Amino acid sequence: MSNELIWSPDPVRRDESAMAALYRSLIDAGVNLPPIEESGSYLALHRWSIDNLEQFWSEIWNRGEVIGDRGSEMVLAGGERMGPPAVTGTRWFPDARLNFAENLLRRNDDATAVIAWDERGPAGEISWRELRHEVACLAQRMRELGVQRGDRVAGWLPNIPAAVVGMLATASLGATWTSCSPDFGVDGIVDRFGQTEPVLLIFADGYFYGGRQHDCQSKVLPVLDRIPSIRHAIRVHHAGTSRDLDDSRIIEWETHRIAAPEPLSFEPVPFDHPLYILYSSGTTGLPKCLVHGVGGTLLQHVKELSFHTDLRNGERLCYFTTCGWMMWNWLVSGLAVGATLVLYDGSPMPPSEPDILWRMIEETDLDVFGTSAKYLSLAEKSGIGPRRGRTLGRLRAVLSTGSPLSPESFEWVRREVGPVQVASISGGTDIVSCFVLGNPIAPVWRGEIQGPGLGMSVEVFDDDGRPAAIGQAGELVCTRPFPSMPVGFWGDSDGRRYLGAYFERWDGVWCHGDWATRTASGGFVISGRSDATLNPGGVRIGTAEIYRQVETIDEVVESLVIGQRIHDDVRVVLFVKLRDGVELEQHLVDTIKRRIREGASPHHVPKVVLEVDDIPRTRSGKLSELAVRDVVEGRAVRNVGALANPAALEQFRDRPELAVDRVGQG
Repeated sequence: MSNELIWSPDPVRRDESAMAALYRSLIDAGVNLPPIEESGSYLALHRWSIDNLEQFWSEIWNRGEVIGDRGSEMVLAGGERMGPPAVTGTRWFPDARLNFAENLLRRNDDATAVIAWDERGPAGEISWRELRHEVACLAQRMRELGVQRGDRVAGWLPNIPAAVVGMLATASLGATWTSCSPDFGVDGIVDRFGQTEPVLLIFADGYFYGGRQHDCQSKVLPVLDRIPSIRHAIRVHHAGTSRDLDDSRIIEWETHRIAAPEPLSFEPVPFDHPLYILYSSGTTGLPKCLVHGVGGTLLQHVKELSFHTDLRNGERLCYFTTCGWMMWNWLVSGLAVGATLVLYDGSPMPPSEPDILWRMIEETDLDVFGTSAKYLSLAEKSGIGPRRGRTLGRLRAVLSTGSPLSPESFEWVRREVGPVQVASISGGTDIVSCFVLGNPIAPVWRGEIQGPGLGMSVEVFDDDGRPAAIGQAGELVCTRPFPSMPVGFWGDSDGRRYLGAYFERWDGVWCHGDWATRTASGGFVISGRSDATLNPGGVRIGTAEIYRQVETIDEVVESLVIGQRIHDDVRVVLFVKLRDGVELEQHLVDTIKRRIREGASPHHVPKVVLEVDDIPRTRSGKLSELAVRDVVEGRAVRNVGALANPAALEQFRDRPELAVDRVGQG
């Protein structure tokens, strides 16, 4: 990894940031910290936040101007045992009462709160005053339908303003919001919502994707019949496909709009009251139902948006996401710091205008744009980016997550987008936030995540559970509690599934399942999921190290790599999707292997390279390495509904090149 500087913070903006204000206040209070402009200043601040957990999170409450009653001054009750609160007794702000929606709807003026875009371009705007009115109307309708505190409300919706209104109305009542994207089939919806038993479903008549209009309504009645807890379903007219469904349970969205609703009220709830239920996207059985609390989600998101992203009142934020990915929940929390949300729904590269996201960035005067590492890679491969003559206005940061961001993508953003902060971030659905992410007071180095989140005791452990040396790969772990740990798994009353998911390897240490390396600058490099790491010849390597090399080859559009068990070893198998008109001839195979050998190591070189027409992904865009490995090794793939393109798995089944009695392409 070359230690190449990609971006340095502007001194004026850095010194005006929330991070700098916290830094100065600690110095004024006598904390020994180096000058903020010096190397290592952030690491010193991070160490203070870990050594003073209760004081730090109390500072976030105060500096985030959280609306609510803290009750006593107690911040962390029951000690620091890691695990589900119901089992460990560890609770944050145990006497606090607050409401999530109240903290997001703190503004009530005519400035723009939400801007909507889709594949066809601009799709409308909503002011803060209009947003509060919409939420008040829907909350009143929900109460009339019998929705109460603690009930679940499900959103099966595109990334449109109605989803934001639905979540805020639900939270205002003290109910719990759970959502997934509209492209899920009936089984995928039932696998998720069927476990959490919502009383109300909000759904869209259809959605737009890839230049096509998709109808959702044929799935609605089967869903209602298979989830008996749903008493009512509210239909949002979005795609213009609405038709008579002839079912008394279905109510039209427009009926909630009234001229003078009851004043918007906010039900105060405990800090760890269930706010969201999110679903794991794996393919190893029914999705885990992760319950996230009101206070932990709010504090963590305020910290990440205000301190780590330097997002300020009136700035504009967009993250390309669906309602089934935790980045949607993260995006909506931008309202808590007074930011304007820019929602985009549809394909990131629709046939009619493949670079529409860059036009959206320009025309909305976006300040912060978030997307997936895969989109940035495909944009580079496809030549889709800011066109000559296009100005990106106020854009100052590009965020990336979903998979490791390659060093080449860091360089591409710097070259094609401009001198913006490239903030690779990593965390997940499990914590509805990040373990490692950006930092507005420190430089960005090529290929590196800038550092650990404040208040997050992140380490890299070796196989013996000891801190790994700088440059040594190991398991990403967290050794002390943090407020956005899930308050539980739905239906896991004794906490066994929760403990098994994160604490089975090392007692009292959260093992996240990422294969990572700490760098000399204090940053991190994520090399993929540790359960998908490869072990050829007993040498453990991360899949991201192979992807980084393959992505530099122009003929390859995208790739997927697995470790196939063969006899008493593992061989590396690489699948490639090629550009139109390109064939996988021997010279290209040789080029791929040579690039991997020179750019990574001989251990990374695949024994087998095969061509496929499509790469299977989860609905949040993550490569489905484990599902492919199951198919190749003859095991059933569970929870196929988690995949956006399950038909792609058939290409990997019963291929003679993968028979274990063959030597392969050595």
